[in-house]
Amino acid sequence: MHGLINRSVQCFLRDAYGSETWSEISRAAGLGFDNFEALLGYEDDLTDRVLAAASDRLAKPVEVLMEDLGTYVIATPGFDHLRRLLRFGGASFVDFLHSLDDLEDRVRLAVPELSLPRLAVQDFDADRLTLCCRFERPGWGHVVVGVLRAMADDYGALVVIDHRGDGAGADLITVEILDTGFAQGKSFALGVSAA
Repeated sequence: MHGLINRSVQCFLRDAYGSETWSEISRAAGLGFDNFEALLGYEDDLTDRVLAAASDRLAKPVEVLMEDLGTYVIATPGFDHLRRLLRFGGASFVDFLHSLDDLEDRVRLAVPELSLPRLAVQDFDADRLTLCCRFERPGWGHVVVGVLRAMADDYGALVVIDHRGDGAGADLITVEILDTGFAQGKSFALGVSAA
């Protein structure tokens, strides 16, 4: 697993539950080090061990932690680069949803060696879609659910998002759009202001 993903997991657990809890989780997972390096690669089982140790320590299902991780990487200052990358998908939440098929390619432009879930929009109509999420590691559709919830908030859209479970090796996620202008979205400009 790419170090950027592992570092995000570490930052989420440390920021949400404290440095001492992160240290306990890293020891329980048998990492042998305190911090993931963002530019290194790690064995996939390290990530799995960290998530399992966090689940045990925090008494929360791994799926809940993964969804919270997805929300964290969009809503937390310091991860603005990811939010900006996703906002390039469109001016509205509906435009953003239509752009998800291209997300993996856009991310690879920035970080070629980073492997992310492959997303495919299915059965799209005016207010409902099904998203198919495929990744080499099971359960990462829960992270996508957290990302989608945070992005809906970012756009000011009122949506209902459900993880429908595994369907032939892929996580299936439904998104029902109730109101695209429910609240004022966060500001976004294509260029960075020179202040």
